[in-house]
Amino acid sequence: MTSLESAAAPLSRRAFLQTSSALLASLSAAAETSTAEQKAWIDTNISLGHWPFRQHRLAEPAALVEKLLTQGITEAWAGSFDALLHKDISSVNDRLAADCQKHGPGFLRPMAALNPTLPGWEEDLRRVVEVHDMPGIRLHPNYHGYALDDPRFERVLSLATETRRLVQIAVIMEEERTIHSRVNVPATDTAPLTKILQKHPQLKVQLLNAFRTIRGLSIASLAKLGVSFEIAMLEGVNGVANLLEKLPAEQLCFGSHAPFFYFESAKLKLQESDLTPAQLNALRSSSARRLSGGS
Repeated sequence: MTSLESAAAPLSRRAFLQTSSALLASLSAAAETSTAEQKAWIDTNISLGHWPFRQHRLAEPAALVEKLLTQGITEAWAGSFDALLHKDISSVNDRLAADCQKHGPGFLRPMAALNPTLPGWEEDLRRVVEVHDMPGIRLHPNYHGYALDDPRFERVLSLATETRRLVQIAVIMEEERTIHSRVNVPATDTAPLTKILQKHPQLKVQLLNAFRTIRGLSIASLAKLGVSFEIAMLEGVNGVANLLEKLPAEQLCFGSHAPFFYFESAKLKLQESDLTPAQLNALRSSSARRLSGGS
């Protein structure tokens, strides 16, 4: 029998069954992965604890987790409202880590607080990395009183790059129309970012609550540097679809700003926008997976 005849010879029954079983197993695993990915829904912008200026009914972590689960969320990135005004940042992060472990292990991903204007902030970051192994930090420059051209902020970015932490920057927490008159907290000016991020090409940055103040060319320039966004403060009819004409889908994540905002308001933005299945999947999970270093 020639080599050509040998190659064309039919498989034995055992070989056929083995090949078929392997193929079916591979197809089944791929289908399960695809189904799981379609069901995944990551909220990249929630906060635990009590908002300092008014009460809300989801202040207790257990209540907030229950709400998110009933809405279909499979993972939530959680900061702490205590981070805004408390000076003992280490204790803020200890409580955040404990609450995430107690009320949402595998569901809540803690985003550590960091205030580079306080003494010992580098030790706070060390504990974030070595003690709690939190995947990212959430900064509040406007509440903590520093600008993004402050050398301390750039030091934070350098250390975040070294330790491979995601950096979330909350541009605002509350709209200027409703903020307490005694607390003058203007939105963080993001203009310095375009220059600073050129020095940190490996850093992963996400802006939270950005669309009250950032529009047009500013969004495009930041997107070119790899900055990601989320939709909590995006306004306008068909707003998500319109934004995706300017911004790659892989750089836009789902975020609700719950419990400060009603979760349903963010969910409605996906429902009322004309999105392709690929865009919807990006917003619900794959953009966040890419941002967090997952597949």
